[in-house]
Order: sequence, then C-alpha cells, then structure tokens
Amino acid sequence: MARKVNLNADMGEGFGDYDIGNDTEMLKIIKSANVACGFHGGDWNVMDRVCKQSKERGVSVGAHPGFNDLWGFGRRKIQMATDDVERMVCYQIGALQGMAAANGMKVTHVKTHGALGNICAVELDWAQAIGRAIKAVDPSLIFLAPTGCKMIEVAQDMGLTFASEVFADRTYDDDGNLTPRSQPNAMVHDPDEAAERIIHMIQNQEIVSTSGKHVPAVVHSICVHGDGPTAVAVATKVRAGIEAAGIDIVPLPEMELG
Repeated sequence: MARKVNLNADMGEGFGDYDIGNDTEMLKIIKSANVACGFHGGDWNVMDRVCKQSKERGVSVGAHPGFNDLWGFGRRKIQMATDDVERMVCYQIGALQGMAAANGMKVTHVKTHGALGNICAVELDWAQAIGRAIKAVDPSLIFLAPTGCKMIEVAQDMGLTFASEVFADRTYDDDGNLTPRSQPNAMVHDPDEAAERIIHMIQNQEIVSTSGKHVPAVVHSICVHGDGPTAVAVATKVRAGIEAAGIDIVPLPEMELG
C-alpha cells in the first residue's frame, strides 16, 4: 500500500470580479494546486493571488490548461489541429510560469482541464500534443493525468515524469473512465462516501465502477474539485481519512514518481 500520496485541487478558476470555488480554504487542505491559466478561467490577478497563497501554505503549483472557453468553463469541445493544441498549452504554461516566478515559485506540473482533458484521455494524438508542449517548455514538469489514460501512456513513451490521478468526488464507468457529468451519478457530494472511496483506492490500488467492477489503478495523486458547494467539506474529510490511515500527504515534487 502507498505510504504517501498527493492531494490536489483545481484552483484560480474565477475571473475578474467573479469568484469560483473557495481557493483560500482549499489551499489549507491540499498540497498541490492546478491553477487556471486564463483560458477557461483565471486571469493575472487570480493567478498571482493563488501563487501567493500557495507559497504561504507550502503548496506546489501546476498549470491547468484548457480550451479558450470562458463562457462554457472549458467544458465544451473545440475542434482544433493538434499543433494548435500544443501551442495553446505552451502558451498557458508560460503564463503561469511568469506569475509563479514573480512570487519566487516554480511551476512543477501540468494537468489538463475539462473537455481538453477528456479528449486527451482517450485520443492518442491529442495526448501527444500535450506531451510535446511539456517537453518544449520544461521537460522536468510532472505530467499529472487520470490513471490508465492515453496521457499516462504518452508520458511513459516520451520519458516524462508522470503522476497517476484518481478523483475523490467523481464516479467511474466499467472502463475506468470518469462518468460523464451529464449523468446524475457523476459526482460524489457526501464527504464520508468520498473519504471511504479514496481509502479503498489507495489501499487496493483500484477503482470501483458504478456497476461494482474493480478496475486496477495506480494512485499517486487524489483530486478534489474546488468549484463545488461541498468541495471544502469533501476535501477536509478526505484528508482526515488519509491521515488516519497512516498515509502522508505531500506536494507532487515529493512523490516517488515514474
């Protein structure tokens, strides 16, 4: 069983006068922040604030690139050439690198957001575009991606350091993919249920689908989405459960990764 894991959340997804999620409280709980880079959410002030608070809390920061889709929060598919995807991701990583450097920090990882992540999880050529972007900007960046997906395969093929992720507040289908948000059972809102599920995932290195199928999974990192009304409660309970099981929670760079 893993003796240490990472706990991450998607952060900085507000924009201008609009706040989404409780970044301040979530940053007291998690150890790595995936920071929106201005396309699906976030702007220079939001990124700066999250970097400052992350530094104060000893939380590592990573780029969270998505489609250029503020209106749809990056959850709508935009058809693009994969070369454009690569450049789009390079651009967003660079934006966060600038704000992180201004705060005496370094970007440590990359995690795709929303519809972009969903496509890259199953489409090899899209996943390769993300891998190329990481290698072009900084090949030492950790590629954080859902367990068993094409992005993990690409990271291995390209020699990138990767972290395999599971979700505390999402359910899974029999193929080990996330249940689409359009389905009523896609989310886990109950903190006790989320904590119980995560402890099982860590201890057994597997996920259990909504139909009860057991699917092998490598668990390096656990995500709790920061934009839901139960986010803080779920994250608090998940962290408490992990620590009660004798498992250390550390930033991504402190994990032993592939």
